[in-house]
Amino acid sequence: MFFLQEDGVNQETKWEGYADWRNRPALKGIHGGVFAASFVLVVEVLENLAYLANASNLVMYLSKYMHLSPSKSANNVTNFMGTAFLLALLGGFLSDTFITTYHIYLISAFIEFLGLIILTIQARTPSLKPPSCRPSASSIPCEEVSGAKAGMLFIGLYLVALGIGGIKGSLPTHGAEQFDETTPKGRKQRSTFFNYFVFSLSFGALIAVTFVVWIEDNKGWEWGFAISTISILLSIPIFLAGSMFYRNKIPFGSPLTTICKVLVAAKMNSCVSRSPSNVIVNLAASPSYQIETGKGTEENGKQNQIPTNSLKFLNRAVVNSPACPALECSVQQVEEVKIVLKILPIFACTIVLNCCLAQLSTFSVEQAATMNTKLGSLKIPPASLPVFPVVFIMILAPVYDHFIIPFARRLTKTETGISQLQRIGIGLFLSTIAMAVAALIEIKRKRVAISSGLLDSNSPLPITFFWIALQYLFLGSADLFTLAGLLEFFFTETPSSMRSLATSLCWASLAMGYYLSSVIVSIVNNVTESSGNKPWLSGHTINGYRLDRFYWLMCVLSVLNFMHYLFWAMRYKYISVGSYK
Repeated sequence: MFFLQEDGVNQETKWEGYADWRNRPALKGIHGGVFAASFVLVVEVLENLAYLANASNLVMYLSKYMHLSPSKSANNVTNFMGTAFLLALLGGFLSDTFITTYHIYLISAFIEFLGLIILTIQARTPSLKPPSCRPSASSIPCEEVSGAKAGMLFIGLYLVALGIGGIKGSLPTHGAEQFDETTPKGRKQRSTFFNYFVFSLSFGALIAVTFVVWIEDNKGWEWGFAISTISILLSIPIFLAGSMFYRNKIPFGSPLTTICKVLVAAKMNSCVSRSPSNVIVNLAASPSYQIETGKGTEENGKQNQIPTNSLKFLNRAVVNSPACPALECSVQQVEEVKIVLKILPIFACTIVLNCCLAQLSTFSVEQAATMNTKLGSLKIPPASLPVFPVVFIMILAPVYDHFIIPFARRLTKTETGISQLQRIGIGLFLSTIAMAVAALIEIKRKRVAISSGLLDSNSPLPITFFWIALQYLFLGSADLFTLAGLLEFFFTETPSSMRSLATSLCWASLAMGYYLSSVIVSIVNNVTESSGNKPWLSGHTINGYRLDRFYWLMCVLSVLNFMHYLFWAMRYKYISVGSYK
């Protein structure tokens, strides 16, 4: 029996700063833990199934049924996926500022459900699509989707993107918040959660790129969209089933407001005297306690504390007589903003990797479509190629968590074994190898096309699509190390008041990578066309492209990016429990 105080709950039994789904204080032993997080993992399987079932094969839908050119189809896919992941920032911002990750997921899942219904109706109704035709090298190109039909397509797609963004910005944070990070056991369980979150993500992807893609290619796209619709709909009651076990982080207020306030105050106070007597220090002795609980001066009493020496220009925000009273900042706020600024270079270094990953959903699928996709008597859909990295990730994730990490812990005598930055670095290194492999395989594919006289034909080339699987394996491995490392890095390094927004940077990096892919394609075409040659990535057949040169370019960019990452990673200092660094 609990000893009830005035608020009805024993203070020692409460999770400070957390509430249950009815907005009552979350209680230790009842809310949070592995069981609560397991609902999130199941939901992630269904959510990613709904997303990737369409995204992995969307380039083929746009080219075959909406009659867009390969380059337009690729750019539309990257723009759609980029928007979806960029909107994760909105989901993270709302979770930190106004409502909990619990409510953000439910709202976002419903929005994605509406978008999928629109896409299902369009795929099922011939009058809502362009007239069907069979393109060939000698015929007039098929009519592209336009007008109201294009409007319906993009309204459906971007409703789905909005829903995906909200889910990605809330779900991983919601799961990670179920663990007690004040104990070594809780931190280890949280690290395991991130590994299995990527495992669950991959499990959903496995179903999507095998079963659902086969349904889309053989039974019709209306069935593929319908399966995605049912999947996201099922995720809602499963998520709700864990409601009584979740502990939900109470929003602290806008982290962007704090960031802007500190930056503006530091600028405006630059003319204020910087004598030691003008520095105000008004927080409790433990900065990490402030960051985790959000408590301030009123509860702990005024005690002197001096801002850290890193990013000294921000210390100007902490003065006794600020240039504007509304811009008065605490040391805690300044230190929180410093943390955010320190992780931004790491975030920026992952954008090129995600630009490489964008090729898995665009040009790599179109390459495989020109090759022999038969496995015995079974014809494999080109969009099912991601099954190779997905299976590899599903094998590697538990092996990494249960064997590699314990061994590394014994070897390094550290809690993490392999640090988050080391994991990210391994992923970036593997991406450089992947692009080099992709370039060599494209050279081989083009040679086969030329030697067989099928360069200008739509007939399958006499070369197995398993060659393309090599670049998928390297990029899939890179994705595992980088994504899991980034999620844990952003969650553990940032203040709790900013965690949803910070974790969303993982998906924002994906978004910027997809956008960068579209920009690079456009730049490459403009530069190569201005030199008097045929653009590398232009035409109605992939055989006319110079993808080998494009992949070599991506390889060079990846090498430069990896060197840039090493510069920042070697200088980064982790924030240990209970103190700033």
